[in-house]
Amino acid sequence: MTTTAETATEIRTFHVEIPEEDLAEMRRRIAATRWPSKELVPDRSQGVQLETMQALARYWQTDYDWRKAEAKLNALPQFTTEIDGVDIHFIHVKSAHEDALPLIMTHGWPGSVIELLEAIGPLTDPTAHGGVAEDAFDLVLPSLPGYGYSGEPTDLGWDVGRTGQAWAELMRRLGYSRYVAQGGDVGAGVTDAMGRQAPEGLVGIHTNLLVTALGGPQPADTDEERAAADAITTFRTSGSGYFLEQATRPQTIGYAMLDSPVALAAWMLDHDTDSYEKISRAFVDGQPSGNLTRDHILDNITLYWLTATGASAARSYWESYGVAAVATAAAHAPPEVSLPVGFTTFPGEIWRTPRSWVEHSYPNVIYFNEADKGGHFAAWEEPEVFSAEVRAAFRSLR
Repeated sequence: MTTTAETATEIRTFHVEIPEEDLAEMRRRIAATRWPSKELVPDRSQGVQLETMQALARYWQTDYDWRKAEAKLNALPQFTTEIDGVDIHFIHVKSAHEDALPLIMTHGWPGSVIELLEAIGPLTDPTAHGGVAEDAFDLVLPSLPGYGYSGEPTDLGWDVGRTGQAWAELMRRLGYSRYVAQGGDVGAGVTDAMGRQAPEGLVGIHTNLLVTALGGPQPADTDEERAAADAITTFRTSGSGYFLEQATRPQTIGYAMLDSPVALAAWMLDHDTDSYEKISRAFVDGQPSGNLTRDHILDNITLYWLTATGASAARSYWESYGVAAVATAAAHAPPEVSLPVGFTTFPGEIWRTPRSWVEHSYPNVIYFNEADKGGHFAAWEEPEVFSAEVRAAFRSLR
């Protein structure tokens, strides 16, 4: 006989199996889309362009095959476990190499574990991807609460800090007494929070988005710093509509995202200029940037649609970056990150982070590099480059 506590903390295997009628209904809704008139400008300044969305919808309805993505997920070791009342879905791939360093890596929005899949091979089996056995990781890829196949929180308070605490509990359950953490986008916020919480066993973090730069003014004394500050200002004034809506009214946009696949896709594409232009080219011109192919992009969007997580994922912004969250953070300044920190800035990111800003935010920077290519979705777009950065960032902590 097992107790309730044992049942709640058990780790269960997970398998994706979408009914065919769900896919047929998705295609029916795509075909029934009511299209807006064409934008009145030649760029994305009024939002996602009609040509892009119609090209995406045509491919999604007639050529895209979700079963390939489903098979890819099911070929990996997937699990769920209940933490703090929420079922957490995660992929757990152990390396065949001895003494692999455990790494928990967190996706962002509008991403999912889908955006991290192509990095699994290079990180767990580096010798097959130009690395050495000593650089291997045991990899844990959780789905954020309310995203993908993780459960939807039914109470308030699931901000990046609470998620970080859940990740520490997950690593404890998996038996890891010494590990590192990595994240970009929302995942960078979770990883930053873990660094400040410094749970037992966490020995270092790496991010590719400086979340502290959005919390207040940064030094702007050099040309590099001024360029970064200008990029943040541009993002705030002309590119952060999704951020503001999700941080203040996630429920409102949720109705559209759960009712129309095309509305969901348009909302997810309207992120940053670099990513949008690359994704648009993939559909309109058939020219993907790195790993941002039509199929990979639609794998991620389709996951959101099939799991009906548009609204619950959007709420994570309200929890972490809404008015109440900002006020709480201002009243209770979090502790500094005393752990070792690695950081990589990618050229297509919303802003290119100067090393001085990283050192201004973190007192113990052990690694910093400017990658040659890649953007906001670095692990997705350039998995080999991204994986090499993660290896280098944590090499001194092995």
